[in-house]
Amino acid sequence: MIAIHDSASGFHPRWIDYCEQSGIPFKRVDCYRSDIVQQLQDCSALLWHHSHSDPRDVLVAKAILFACEHAGLRVFPDFRTAWHFDDKVAQKYLFEALDIPAVPAYVFVDAHRALDWVDRTEFPKVFKLRRGAGSAGVRLVRDRKQARRLVSRAFGKGFPLYDPWASMKERLDKVRIGKLPARSLVKGIARCFYPPRYSRILGPERGYAYFQDYMPGNDSDVRVIVIGERAFGIRRMVRPDDFRASGSGRILHGQKDIDERCVEIAFSVASKLRGDCAALDFVFDETDRPWIIEISYGFDQKGYESCEGYWGRDLNWHEGRFDPQAWMVDNFLESVSEEGSN
Repeated sequence: MIAIHDSASGFHPRWIDYCEQSGIPFKRVDCYRSDIVQQLQDCSALLWHHSHSDPRDVLVAKAILFACEHAGLRVFPDFRTAWHFDDKVAQKYLFEALDIPAVPAYVFVDAHRALDWVDRTEFPKVFKLRRGAGSAGVRLVRDRKQARRLVSRAFGKGFPLYDPWASMKERLDKVRIGKLPARSLVKGIARCFYPPRYSRILGPERGYAYFQDYMPGNDSDVRVIVIGERAFGIRRMVRPDDFRASGSGRILHGQKDIDERCVEIAFSVASKLRGDCAALDFVFDETDRPWIIEISYGFDQKGYESCEGYWGRDLNWHEGRFDPQAWMVDNFLESVSEEGSN
């Protein structure tokens, strides 16, 4: 019996639909209840697509999943898949430790060292918050003066996880390209005065500074998602007069839109990570070499429904629609079966 967190968001509905259609025994559980461990007594596995934007998930998801894994329960995402989720600082050290081809990043937990580095480094650089998705909290730093201001704030009052004015700009852009209805602007205006719950509960990001080398000349980035022996991807175009692609809503889904070198690297990196799912974001340097900028385990399935097909580990292309959440369940059950036979 596998347990699935009872939620209408994320991967959960597709997991549940696939189990129901395939006759796979499962039970719905509420991971927010204090008795979650007792709920799992008759289960051998737990699937929970926890989110960076739900404060309940941020507070307890990794603790619950990793505790259950420590006790012998198979979980998705497991420790190797998710310990670094929504933590760019952790990802910097992970990439370096595993010799993964990632854009160089620089982390400081001391203001004086950060400012000393600012005085010696070359610009432009990219400043990022440790948390956040869809390019939230990402800034292009063009000179030392701007960098010093950001460092001062990072070790002072910090940065809110939700920037209402940046969010309003994003909403306007998505309304223009038809990705959001015009009425969503009303919610954006309200958010200027009342930020979302996760930002209010989790508080500002401060006490560290994170910079990354800037890769100029990219009109897009490439995201490749590896699940077991399969991979699929999209190309995300940057916003107008911007350098950021993640969250832009401008997506290309064709096989020809994806540089196959990214797929090959993604399979290699996923093998090193030994996790259940790896979503890798790539940009290219001035010599056209691909570099990883970030990693996640989760993704919004709506952005991938128009993908024309997927690659196998041998890089052979398989045309047609596919169900990544079904892959997750099948791979998961296979690993549970293998562990039970050992």
